[in-house]
Amino acid sequence: MSQHQPYIPADTQLADWSWRGLVMGAIFGAILGSANAYLGLKVGLTISTSIPVAVISVAAFAALRPIIGRSTIQDVNISQTTGSASSSLASGIIFTIPALFMWGLAPTLGKGFIQVTLLALCGGILGILFMIPLRPFLIVKEHRNLPYPEGTACAAVLVAADAGGAKARPVFTGLLMGVVYKAVLSLLKLWPTEVDIRIPFLKKGIVGIEPSPALLGVGYVLGYRIAAIMVAGGLLSWLGIIPLMALFGESLPAPLFPELFPDGAAPKLIRDMSASEIWSRYVRYVGAGAVATAGIIAVIKSLPVMVASVRIGFRGLLSRGRIVQETRLRTERDLPMGVVLMGTAAVVLLLALAPGAIGAGAPLRFRVMAAVCIAVFAFLFVTVSSRIVGLVGVTSNPTSGMAIVTLIGTSVLFYSLGWTDTFGKVTVLTIGTVVCVAASIAGDVSQDLKTGFLIGATPARQQVAEIAGVLLNAGAIAAVVLLLGHQYGFGGTEFPAPQATLMKTVIDGVLNANLPWGLVLTGASFALVAELLGIPSLAFAVGIYLPLSTMTPVFLGGCVRALVDWAGRRDRQNVAEGGDSTDKGILYASGLIAGEGVMGIGIAVAAMSMGRRPPGIGFSLEGMTGEVVSLLALAAVGWILFRTARRRTG
Repeated sequence: MSQHQPYIPADTQLADWSWRGLVMGAIFGAILGSANAYLGLKVGLTISTSIPVAVISVAAFAALRPIIGRSTIQDVNISQTTGSASSSLASGIIFTIPALFMWGLAPTLGKGFIQVTLLALCGGILGILFMIPLRPFLIVKEHRNLPYPEGTACAAVLVAADAGGAKARPVFTGLLMGVVYKAVLSLLKLWPTEVDIRIPFLKKGIVGIEPSPALLGVGYVLGYRIAAIMVAGGLLSWLGIIPLMALFGESLPAPLFPELFPDGAAPKLIRDMSASEIWSRYVRYVGAGAVATAGIIAVIKSLPVMVASVRIGFRGLLSRGRIVQETRLRTERDLPMGVVLMGTAAVVLLLALAPGAIGAGAPLRFRVMAAVCIAVFAFLFVTVSSRIVGLVGVTSNPTSGMAIVTLIGTSVLFYSLGWTDTFGKVTVLTIGTVVCVAASIAGDVSQDLKTGFLIGATPARQQVAEIAGVLLNAGAIAAVVLLLGHQYGFGGTEFPAPQATLMKTVIDGVLNANLPWGLVLTGASFALVAELLGIPSLAFAVGIYLPLSTMTPVFLGGCVRALVDWAGRRDRQNVAEGGDSTDKGILYASGLIAGEGVMGIGIAVAAMSMGRRPPGIGFSLEGMTGEVVSLLALAAVGWILFRTARRRTG
């Protein structure tokens, strides 16, 4: 086991459950989760709410101190653990359910609302339960190998706020910087939100950079090596695959499968596509295949860990688990294995037997097969997701890639059984919903448990808080998605729901026998090559799947970390462990992540209330001038991060 010493010693006896933290977390989670759902339906991405909830909770407890008394670090921890579940629920729902609207099978606001809420609840509970036996290994034993950037950043925020004084200053300085920068970028719109650098002599070769302080901070927390591997995957896509497709597609007289186009519109030739269109219509299938293969490899390599964790759980169950729990250190107590087994069985049986759960109106044989598929794929991708977020964080967790693999596997099974009608499509999609929520929530739980591990919380208390967050927030997220769908529809210009569109395409492709297997298997080969070369295939595959513009600022943050290490001004052991609360660089990077996250969600809330995006101030720097200013602003944030990291608190 790790020799890490938490902020609150393990032998300290304290009441680390907080009802006021639970209530506050549920309120903030419903608000921020709804805003996240809105944002994801707009652009296909969601923001982790763990750090924003922590920061807002700190401020709320401070403001309410005259009424409720002094709060503790555990109050805030329970609040952020409860509230952060909402973003994971939003990811699972918005990546799948909008496809029902596109098929003309929109869930009603009555029975449909109950069904979507039930799917979210089942997925959330499964994700939490499957993660519990893995915690001693992924969080504790792999502490030095899996940084869990958002969990580490969140712990830094909590410790700094608890310590107060000079120690808290870097966090809130970074927080202010992140808020101001995001406001200038998204509210005032003074310069471009993305800079594209065209590579000469390389057809449609583009290197994109998203000037995001939050992504810069994530790269700093991750470190240079992982950041470099991730950007390498992105470079393969944008400077390798896309230019090759553009070169060989230049003379093609017909569209190359699987070109997607609106009903009634003419197909688009590759020579007429932009680099972004080639990426979205072809390369994402390659990325999905790479992520799927890397995930399967991770599961195979993790089998000894998984078996050992389950064995320990059974040993606790058979050896009077209550006594074992009471004799363990407080920081080693998880929910008993009996709760995990009975809870899992109850969820699977509910999905199989409840007529309104999976594919409303589907025959019993559909529901039983679906429940089995859910149990298998959820267990698989909970493990995969928990490891991925240890490297790239919740925001960059390729949950949609895991959902694609689930949909492909389930669709192939249903196709072989001849279940290709409407019931088959709806059942496959609802399977994907539950698995997507489970994988997403598992990543969130992992980050929260990392935070608890660093500050010295009791894992069982956090797990209960996470379950409470699922129970309290699932209905709110489901209601927001269905209301937006019935008011605006999905798949159009207002709410394009890009991920759900891709899910619909995958299901239609498999059940209609026209999925681009060549692209999927090409991605699988890239993951295998990376693994054979000794490169972490998950990090590499994530780089292929996500936009290069997202990877480049992460890489730049890793470069800043490398420069700080090279300067020789930090303790090497501290660097190896991913930093702690005395590391000003980690604290400042945490503030950058929190600031942009809080402001980004605030903008989403404002957009939802106004029914439109903020219009800006009517003036913005455009062209090369705007791009240069954008890069200089990001460079300035990086320089401040570097200067801050070279100074250590006393």
